[in-house]
This record gives sequence, C-alpha cells and structure tokens, in this order.
Amino acid sequence: QVQLVESGGGLVQPGGSLTLSCASSVKIASFKAMCWYRQAPGKQREFVAGIVSGGTTNYADSVKGRYTFSRDYVQNTVDLQLRRVNTEDTAVYYCNVAMESPVGTIDFWGQGIQVTVSS
Repeated sequence: QVQLVESGGGLVQPGGSLTLSCASSVKIASFKAMCWYRQAPGKQREFVAGIVSGGTTNYADSVKGRYTFSRDYVQNTVDLQLRRVNTEDTAVYYCNVAMESPVGTIDFWGQGIQVTVSS
C-alpha cells in the first residue's frame, strides 16, 4: 500500500508562487508514473503535470511555462512549483502515482490539498 501526503497548499495572491509537495511512503523510484491533478469547484478533475517512466515531463497547456514538476529521489517526494498564479489556478490539487503489480497497474491518490488564489 502506498500512502501519499500533500503539503504546501494555502492562500496565495495573484501573481504569486507556491510549492506543493507530495511525500510518498515508498521509494518513488518504484513508480511507473507520477502526476499532479487538480479539481476546481464545479469542474472535473484535470491533469496538470506529470511523467511516465522513461518519458518526458508533460504539462497541461494552461500551466505550461508557469508550473514546474520535479521529483526528489532522496526525500521521496513529487513536487509542483506554481508561479504567476491566477484565480483560475484555484483548486484542490492531488498527487497521483501508478505502480506495476502482479495484477496490473495500480493507481494511488493523495487526499488532496487546497490552493486558493485570491487578493
């Protein structure tokens, strides 16, 4: 069982920056994929940024150039730096990882963390 705990959310002013961190209970090197999603009020959950093993980091068009996805293999965290945020970035952000198992690929989700962009 994988446990993911997000931190770093909160209130940020438009144009500001914030860094989210997702701490994993197992070594992140064991994951097939690591991603961040978000869900704004009244909207569906959407992909924000992530990477599949052996591939490159992908970003949603709405965050490209403003967000930076990174991984720390020592701390076993998956991080997301948010810059030049605007009110449309307000959402609950979720960490998501995928792991191969004898029965197939299994997805794990964090509990989510609120990011509110407001002046």
